[in-house]
Amino acid sequence: MPMRVYDTAKQAIVPFEPPQVVRMYVCGITPYDSTHLGHAATYLTYDLLARRLEDLGHDVRMVRNITDVDDSILPKARELGVPYLELAASEVARFRSDMSALDMRQPMAEPRVTESIPHIIDLVSRLLESGNAYIAHGTTYFDVTTFPRFGELSHYSHERMLALAAERGGNPDDPNRRKPLDFVLWQPSADDEPSWDAPFGAGRPGWHIECSAMALYAHGDTLDLHGGGTDLIFPHHECEIAQSEAITGKPFVRHWMHSAMVDYEGEKMSKSLGNLVFVSDLLKVADPRAIRLALMRHHYRSGFEWFDTDLDEGTALLHRLLAAAERADGPDPQPFAERVRDALDDDLNAPGALDALDDLASAVLSGGSDTTAPKVLCDLGDLLGVDLRRPIGTPPAPN
Repeated sequence: MPMRVYDTAKQAIVPFEPPQVVRMYVCGITPYDSTHLGHAATYLTYDLLARRLEDLGHDVRMVRNITDVDDSILPKARELGVPYLELAASEVARFRSDMSALDMRQPMAEPRVTESIPHIIDLVSRLLESGNAYIAHGTTYFDVTTFPRFGELSHYSHERMLALAAERGGNPDDPNRRKPLDFVLWQPSADDEPSWDAPFGAGRPGWHIECSAMALYAHGDTLDLHGGGTDLIFPHHECEIAQSEAITGKPFVRHWMHSAMVDYEGEKMSKSLGNLVFVSDLLKVADPRAIRLALMRHHYRSGFEWFDTDLDEGTALLHRLLAAAERADGPDPQPFAERVRDALDDDLNAPGALDALDDLASAVLSGGSDTTAPKVLCDLGDLLGVDLRRPIGTPPAPN
């Protein structure tokens, strides 16, 4: 059976049968703070997907952007009194270190907004020429009335879209917009903000057009899969669809995939609550493979609460798997291997895949006569991004 993955737009688990070369785009970080567990859980989702697709023989070309200019990083840099690119550089370095420790696949490309300004200006110009955009008081907006299918990704009501736009920086009360859900494509910069010359006025891009430019210029008109967290469904991804398809006249994305949010011991993780769990802090007290295993105990669509004891469970599982990997033989491993792959093919059921891996480890520890069992256990660990050939306390090989 083909791989089956939930599609946000279709609101159903559907076959995912991409071509041999898979064009994937995953919304990356805005580098103004450290990598937290929510980031790790999101990127783990697409890492597992890429690994299974490669296991099936696909060439996965994943692009993951860096949003180094937007309405989040600029105020943070102002607050810290540092240049925004200096802040971005330090946080990108920390993010890459965290991702490498967790053995995440490196993307094929990692475009930055600051490197994509000519592409963004080109897209905004084309939207103005086609009548999909307008300029009011120096700001260029996308006119959502020119895209009748606006809202078909999220399936949210007009009232909910308005509420989420207000909550997530969309400013629907802006009197310069023709309609409250019209969104910014280009805006004048404040005196201490970066600014670029454009035919429609000096300034900087809006958030949504940034990803459209980076995705379209990396992969062409249509992506096989676009991913991110559920907090990006609206307005970000909804707006990406509208402006991208208004430009190309073609479907922007064949399959939309979103991972749910992570809470911490009963509360939403947020900077305002001061309860963000940073990957760099966990790496000081635990093997990175234990962190990865603990995260894989949760299905990507379920949303979950992280408890400090989760790390203990991940560490215990890691020790059990490593002990089994050192054995000389075990049972026939093929039924366990089939269970691992079947679980991944069933809407990326990482908990089910881990259960099968754990069952194989337990069976190996119980003994058997098949000398291939420990090797298959390690190979399945590789499929899940957990190196079982490396003892505790030794650093991973560069990926």
